[in-house]
Amino acid sequence: MHLVERFRRTISEWHDTVAVSHEDQRVSYGELGRLTANVSAHLLRQGLERGDRVAILVANSANYIAIYYGIWAAGGMTVALNTQAKARDIVNWTRHAGAKWLFVDASHPELDRISELTKDTIEIIRVGKHNDSDQGDEIWQGIVKSAESFPEIALEESDLASIIYTSGTTGQPKGVTLSHANLAANVDSILSYLKLNHTDSIVNVLPFYYSYGNSILHTYIAVGAKLVLENNLLYPHRVIERISNEGVTGFSGVPSTFSLILGRVKLENYDLSCLRYLTQAGGPMPPAITDRLIDTLPQVKLFIMYGQTEASARLSYLPSDKVLEKRGSIGIAIPGVTLEIRDKAGNVVAPGQTGEICAKGPNIMRGYWLDEEKTNQAIVDGWLHTGDLAHYDEDGYIYIDGRSSEMIKSGGNRISPKEVEEIIQEIEGVQEVAVVGVKDEVLGEVIKAYVVPAVGANIDMRAIQRYCKQNLAVYKIPKFVELVQVIPKTASGKVQRFALQKMHEQNGS
Repeated sequence: MHLVERFRRTISEWHDTVAVSHEDQRVSYGELGRLTANVSAHLLRQGLERGDRVAILVANSANYIAIYYGIWAAGGMTVALNTQAKARDIVNWTRHAGAKWLFVDASHPELDRISELTKDTIEIIRVGKHNDSDQGDEIWQGIVKSAESFPEIALEESDLASIIYTSGTTGQPKGVTLSHANLAANVDSILSYLKLNHTDSIVNVLPFYYSYGNSILHTYIAVGAKLVLENNLLYPHRVIERISNEGVTGFSGVPSTFSLILGRVKLENYDLSCLRYLTQAGGPMPPAITDRLIDTLPQVKLFIMYGQTEASARLSYLPSDKVLEKRGSIGIAIPGVTLEIRDKAGNVVAPGQTGEICAKGPNIMRGYWLDEEKTNQAIVDGWLHTGDLAHYDEDGYIYIDGRSSEMIKSGGNRISPKEVEEIIQEIEGVQEVAVVGVKDEVLGEVIKAYVVPAVGANIDMRAIQRYCKQNLAVYKIPKFVELVQVIPKTASGKVQRFALQKMHEQNGS
């Protein structure tokens, strides 16, 4: 059963139950269903045809959920975009996807620039009201005030449902294409080990445009559970207060989420007796953080998880009763998925030997949007090659050894070094630049840029960071910038990123 059918069933069964609690707003499943139907009806009146792409640049909210499911109910494909991105990235994504509509928060700081760059090539629907004005929200208010029925459009599980962009924003975007069947399979697998039902609730701090947050959204909607939204972690005490005050049963985060909370909040001062489970993904969890969580919340089940956007989110999980016994492991394959660790020749390795994680299952993506070459590199004979290196133990539990790709993972964000390099290269006086991820206790990795100045150029390192701030999302701005005379390369001219990382470790900064 695809997720739109499940959503409609949830609306019927839990019509008056709270679906979303956000700030001072509580929205029932019935209210959420009405807004979803109105979004669908609007898009269909505007000429949406089956398979058309519709982009979403909206913060986590009931509006976001209604837009997302409304696009699906109308037969369209969702293109959920990073709300922290700059206009140039947003426009590049929408053009690459061929999106005909863009739902965007009326208060989004890049809205004017987006409108200027698109030059009426896409219909922009401003969601809600601007902070200091009612201007620009007429279409959305019309959607909110209408009273429509769900369209009777029969979706097939094989239909394409979503494009999620993972990297390459300033160059060639990399859009993971997922079908309705992919997403439904991911939900089924997660529900089978978390045992969620309509009595559950979660305080969610993860953005819905990421695969992890997207997965949380769909699993909770599928069973009629409650989503309590906190859209940032600036005030971790507030997040824990919401967990306590709302009697929440679940909480999910990336490693830096838990590191921040443990560092700033005395959890023992809060009533967390309703909290049943925690899940972690988005990068390797330091065992020391795992230990502290277990010591602080011994009554709470902790699930360590691993996955990729290309797998609709999830590939493996470590059962909560194995967390201490298999310390540092990402666990075993989720139900319905097969994982193998293979050497370069494609042979399954023996326990203790390192190889690449390969995955097969109904949740594996259909491919990269408009990129057959990258698709064929990633999926070979039906197996997803993750690029992550790992080994088994004697019991078949998997341990990550490293990543074969150059992607930087910082606080759960995946960042392409090329994206940052292309921006810095635009700065006058920069001859050459190489970007790497360097270790950080809180975020896992942070970005460091090595810059070779042009002859006679006087480069201000802070000016580089300011320029990046103007053109990149906050999490893509280099924390460190170092001027060097030469960037180490191989004989074929490829940058030796490992040498730069080693240089950083040796210098201690």
